[in-house]
Amino acid sequence: VARSFLCRATRGLGRRAAGTRPVPFRVASVKWSWRLARIAGIDVHIHATFLILPALYALSAYRATGSPAAALAAVGGILLVFLIVVLHEYGHALAARRYGIGTADITLLPIGGVARLQMMPKEPRQELVIALAGPAVNVVIALGLWAALAATGGAAAEAAPADERFFSRGLLAQLQTWNLSMLLFNLIPAFPLDGGRVLRALLAMRMDYARATVAAARVGRALALVGGLVGYFYLRQPMLVIIALFIWLGAAGEAGAVQQESAFEGLALERVMMTDVRTIAPDDPLAHAVRLVLGGFQQDFPVLDAGGAVVGVLTRADLLRALAEHGERASVASAMRRDFPSARPDEPVDAVLDRLRASGVHAMPVVRGRELLGMLSLDNVGEFLMIRAALQRAGRAAA
Repeated sequence: VARSFLCRATRGLGRRAAGTRPVPFRVASVKWSWRLARIAGIDVHIHATFLILPALYALSAYRATGSPAAALAAVGGILLVFLIVVLHEYGHALAARRYGIGTADITLLPIGGVARLQMMPKEPRQELVIALAGPAVNVVIALGLWAALAATGGAAAEAAPADERFFSRGLLAQLQTWNLSMLLFNLIPAFPLDGGRVLRALLAMRMDYARATVAAARVGRALALVGGLVGYFYLRQPMLVIIALFIWLGAAGEAGAVQQESAFEGLALERVMMTDVRTIAPDDPLAHAVRLVLGGFQQDFPVLDAGGAVVGVLTRADLLRALAEHGERASVASAMRRDFPSARPDEPVDAVLDRLRASGVHAMPVVRGRELLGMLSLDNVGEFLMIRAALQRAGRAAA
């Protein structure tokens, strides 16, 4: 089961705990999901795509046996597997809570579970404990299943979860197999698996966090490459290739996120923001905004009143929606957002970037009071990183 407990959240989701550092934002929420329960103060969600999995298992079992009872037993088996996944995620979440780190929610997906921690610990030993807490739950479950199998006289190897006798020894044996497989898979030292976090934490005890992340990511990509080649050319298993790709992308994404965080460390927003900004007024027609979009690189516009104060933001998405509904003669005021995020020029870039991504808009005004000083967009952040990387390469070449 491919899963990762480190799906990031914004800094705004909770208070910064002592000894912790917020991690780069990834997703503000998991869309198309519903809340199943709230346990230990953590919401458990189920994603809409998760429903595909029990349906496929039920169909497979029914085709194999022709029995509705076997189909229901197969669904029950897969739900028990995902109960183990939830317990695994709660291991991470409760271990993180010990260090003052909250968990936004736990979401069940077809590929496994995702616990969205609000921040990650700065201390390597704390990250090590959190990373190992999930596999430790699997160890406890394995011991419990072993005791249950021993008490019932062992398991029949030929019995499967699709058997109509739902609570059979065969089902316990299958759960034990899946549980141990989950344990071993997650201990592979590659991001975004628990083993990758463990490796990074161990390396971070001897070097700085960014270097430890890059080193762990290289190990993960190497394992993914070897696993993909073995899966394709030797074992002829396409699923192994997909898993290898998942691990490769996860390792690359983790390294990139930490490098970005390192690049912005201690950097004020005024160093990155755009200062050559086109503005519009609430009474301007949408046609004016269209001309500005077509005539330049800017796509989102701060809206200023007659006194020069920022009273709204017109995003490209809102502009297109208003054009389709009301035409270009409609006023900017009818389409602009009056509830919008903003930032101060002295704020750290990484904190503002998290807030920007969480807001769902592409750009935000940088203000002092209500006076516009500039704009921050995801595009100019990316350009800043590319320019900085080019200058660093030039510096290394000159040296």
